[in-house]
Amino acid sequence: MTPDSSFLAQAQCDGDGRLISADEPLAGLQRRCGGEIPGTVAIPALLEVVRKAREYGLKLARTIKATDGQDAITAWVEVTPDTASGSCTIALRSWQAVPLPPEDMQAAAERRAAIDQAVAELVARLDAQQRVLAVDSSAADLADLADAMRAGAGQPWTDFVSIAGSAHRQPLHWRLLDGATLDIPASPRVWRASLFPQLQPGGEPAGFELCLTAQQPLPAIARPSAVLPANVMPQNGPGLVGRDIAPVLRQPIARIIANAETIRTRLAGPLADEYSQYAADIAAAGQHLLALVEDLADLEVVEAEDFNTAPDRIDLADVARRAAGILGVRAQERGITIDAPRLGEHLPAIAEFRRVLQVLLNLVGNAIRYSPDNSQIWIRLEDAGARARLIVADQGPGLSPDQQARVFEKFERLGRSDEGGSGLGLYISRRLARAMGGDLSIDSAPGQGARFILDVPADLLAQAPTTGHDSSVSDGSSVSDGRENETGPAEG
Repeated sequence: MTPDSSFLAQAQCDGDGRLISADEPLAGLQRRCGGEIPGTVAIPALLEVVRKAREYGLKLARTIKATDGQDAITAWVEVTPDTASGSCTIALRSWQAVPLPPEDMQAAAERRAAIDQAVAELVARLDAQQRVLAVDSSAADLADLADAMRAGAGQPWTDFVSIAGSAHRQPLHWRLLDGATLDIPASPRVWRASLFPQLQPGGEPAGFELCLTAQQPLPAIARPSAVLPANVMPQNGPGLVGRDIAPVLRQPIARIIANAETIRTRLAGPLADEYSQYAADIAAAGQHLLALVEDLADLEVVEAEDFNTAPDRIDLADVARRAAGILGVRAQERGITIDAPRLGEHLPAIAEFRRVLQVLLNLVGNAIRYSPDNSQIWIRLEDAGARARLIVADQGPGLSPDQQARVFEKFERLGRSDEGGSGLGLYISRRLARAMGGDLSIDSAPGQGARFILDVPADLLAQAPTTGHDSSVSDGSSVSDGRENETGPAEG
């Protein structure tokens, strides 16, 4: 093995995953972890990277952590597999050893971190300079702070709070801010900041997770339930989902989004472009999942007679392409192709982007669920004068007239007993469509698939002919483009 001067050390694994040679300090760590040379890799984190590199046939670079009984070791390794022989070359680029704290101190620190992360009422993802990347909060008295931090993304988080007893220019070093007491405008409570570093090899953290934890409960006067009789629900106020269920779901989903953003922006280290794109897709899907949780929390509001949306000028073709991208992996798992509007196609409309996307995700998701494997789903556009029309068509079993009459009813699952859906999706989708001044309808027949048709007001001022392939779907013959049975059923 010829050493490479750009590395601290190198090692070699054979086709059976055995460490056959290694330079120091890897060799010493292998022995202190109970292994031998030659012998199976005894460093658990390194063994996992070696196995993944061999499995995927790709060069992998990772931060690994290990302990040898005395030190906590953080190292940056690069594992390059030889696909022909199954062997791997391991290159060590950085090495940091920190003496382990006494057992009771380490356990206490771990418990404190776990508690802070579990009970935090605001969680933010920060970059290496403590600038805000993403924020999530479910606390009513932190809503203004969360909004301000989102609007001021890219600024240090300390610009939005007051640090008790500190007049120093902010932000301070993160170790000085970890555990700091905060005063937050609009909140009657005192807060404590906890900063959890995103480690990188051989230097300062690449980013942080910021958790704000209240030092006392919210005063009763600030609680909505304290100012209304227990049996009175304010109009447009939260019901069971919004009050009890959604708060439990928001934070874990927000953590998924924040972690995906950390991966996407390569704060955790170098990453191949395709994996960065995967992380971007995860973050985007997480954002839409979080929006759907909020929609379910607002189900009572959607049913109110005065429910309305926030109309804007949107492009239905763009919404369709986004929905197809979000659900593309799910479709590919079953060999289903989603034929979405091509780049260059446009259909201007007046509607709320997020609501249209929610409706379309439901329609396409249902089409995937009911379509046979290795089939196709079409998303087509139609300029209907004062209406902009979007049609989702698949090759599923179709719906009878009786089923079509019931499919938009609340909790209607058409007699199914499996776990696929709650029967609310199409009900909510039609309510949303009508709130935007449009409608949602179905055209289907048993054995002929189904076409779900979303109509919203057209943006007549911006309307222009679509380009690309023919998107007209005004009648059954034009939908198929020579293909048969391209539509299928759905449930809510």
